[in-house]
Amino acid sequence: MWRKAVLVALLALGMGYLYHTDPQLPARVLNYVSESLLQMELSGGSEPRPPTLEDAVARAWQTLIMAPARRWARVAVGVNACVDVVVSGVGLLQALALEPGSGRDHEVLHSKEDLKEAFIHYMGKGAAAERFFSDKEVFQRIARAAAEYPGAQLYVGGNAALIGQKLASNPELVVLLCGPVGPKLHDMLDEQIVVPPESLQELDEFHLILEYKSGEQWGSSRAPQANRFILSHDVSNGEMSTLETFVASLEEFQPDLVVLSGLHMMEGMGRDLWEERLKEAVVAISDVRNEVPIHLELASMTDRDYMNRILQEQVLPIVNSIGLNEQELLFLTQSGDGPHADLASWDGIPDVGRVSDILLWVLEQHGRADPESEADLTRIHFHTLAYHVLATVDGHWGNQEAAVAAGARVASSQACGLQAVDITKVVLKAPLNFYSSFSEPRESLTMDPTRPVTVWHRGNVSFHLTPVLVCKQPLRTVGLGDAISAEGLLFSEVTPRPEL
Repeated sequence: MWRKAVLVALLALGMGYLYHTDPQLPARVLNYVSESLLQMELSGGSEPRPPTLEDAVARAWQTLIMAPARRWARVAVGVNACVDVVVSGVGLLQALALEPGSGRDHEVLHSKEDLKEAFIHYMGKGAAAERFFSDKEVFQRIARAAAEYPGAQLYVGGNAALIGQKLASNPELVVLLCGPVGPKLHDMLDEQIVVPPESLQELDEFHLILEYKSGEQWGSSRAPQANRFILSHDVSNGEMSTLETFVASLEEFQPDLVVLSGLHMMEGMGRDLWEERLKEAVVAISDVRNEVPIHLELASMTDRDYMNRILQEQVLPIVNSIGLNEQELLFLTQSGDGPHADLASWDGIPDVGRVSDILLWVLEQHGRADPESEADLTRIHFHTLAYHVLATVDGHWGNQEAAVAAGARVASSQACGLQAVDITKVVLKAPLNFYSSFSEPRESLTMDPTRPVTVWHRGNVSFHLTPVLVCKQPLRTVGLGDAISAEGLLFSEVTPRPEL
């Protein structure tokens, strides 16, 4: 007990000084001390237990994750926002009197049977997916059943709102959120979030989050890992109806970073709508001041023509940064006939070399890896269950090691429902040895847990990889990608360009 008392006394004496030198350092010190106390308790007050790989990674993150020299002060986020109804997927389908069967993907859901087949399809893969439900009345009946299901929970939903919530947890930031905000959602938002009056609407948009646990079984389908299936009948977000309001509000708000999401919602509205609306979206986005970086958060899509349009002709070249997961990265290369486009799906943990090839292709073909290119894209934050990669064009972004490590750390803690990483509840699943490319010439690389950000270079593109300490029993998977991207942006900084 005397050792605990000494630690607490020292922490109290140093807290004031630490706060003024680095407001985030006290939290890191407290986390470290908590882990030390836990080790003492587990060992009965005797010598601490032998350190594990998870110990090494978590401790190294504490040193690596430092605030950038230049921090964002005002961030504008838009344009998809809703209320998430989180429920057991298998439990809800059983409540809807559906029987287990074979899985089959559907680009758009038209019936309960379509929902069942698509859910089983992705549950069997352990992959996240999001689909539009075309029948409003049937969706409302499903939504009522979800809200009444025992244990159902309501949360802030929509990529923009979730990213806004995460950013607003930093007291130094002012966050503008523009999207279809109804009364329920407005009540749940952080007080620091500014919502333009034009974004307020009388009714909330609801999204249903059907979660499943690792190893959960329904019929012959068994989930290899925890994840979720999302469905909605959301016309406001589907049409990105608040996009112009969002862009118009930027002139008065004067942000130094813009975060955009919600493009994936449009594909369910049909080609005639998204084709025209995408052109209007590009015009609106182009009105953002050139000196303000734009981050685009991608999400699950199924229409290759739509993704190809985003990739090649319209959106990607005019944003500076994108965030995406392994499903979205694979679909992106399939849509654009890029590297490894013949790969039907990832087999377990995505191969680092293949991921590296696709990220390089995106930045070379659709970004600014070529200094002569007119494209603005210079940063990609990729995340999958076991590891994250931050790929950046040299000379445009700084503090990448801290940014990628911060994103992985928040994935580890938030999945377990905690504010800090608990090393007893996580496991390292990332490969310790991998290659910089899937084909020759390639570099053999090793992940050192005591220095858990591995760096390599291909041309003028730098890659930063860090493992994720995967939560053994995740409590909630929804919003992890948004939290990862938000945290990565918080620790990123734009490198000032020399004046010509």
